[in-house]
Amino acid sequence: MTAENDAKVDLLESVTPVLRYLSERGPAASAQDLSVEFPLSGSLLAAVRAKVMAGIEAGWLTPREANGVKFGRVAKSRPNSLGFTIDAVDMSGKGPGHTHPNGEFDLCFALSPGAQFDGKPEGWVVYPPGSWHVPTVSEGRMVILYFLPNGAIRFEPRPS
Repeated sequence: MTAENDAKVDLLESVTPVLRYLSERGPAASAQDLSVEFPLSGSLLAAVRAKVMAGIEAGWLTPREANGVKFGRVAKSRPNSLGFTIDAVDMSGKGPGHTHPNGEFDLCFALSPGAQFDGKPEGWVVYPPGSWHVPTVSEGRMVILYFLPNGAIRFEPRPS
């Protein structure tokens, strides 16, 4: 295994308690629930943040770029990720509009003081199944881990 693969496996193992929780709760898991269960100030997310920042610095977490948005994949929807695809995005400004057929659970880490994702500070943001949005980071820069049940996402204009 390469150092990059080792780091991805390590990050995946770090978020496994989150994946278990999301698998059990499904679309009923709210941002508030996740914030109580996995607070930003807790040891689990402090370790995840450190691994995410190391991945950004080393260049393996978000190696691709399109329209000013850097991105990468931590894990595909497989048994070891409990059926979730985990993508990472490093952004400021707007990303592409998309629909979440099975919902989307976002763990946001501010890279700039005061940065917000869709108007919310760093932490958890949850979108229910069938929702659509244009992901937007304002007031700076953020890195976001997207947990997508069954990897389901459709990049498309707002459905009518």
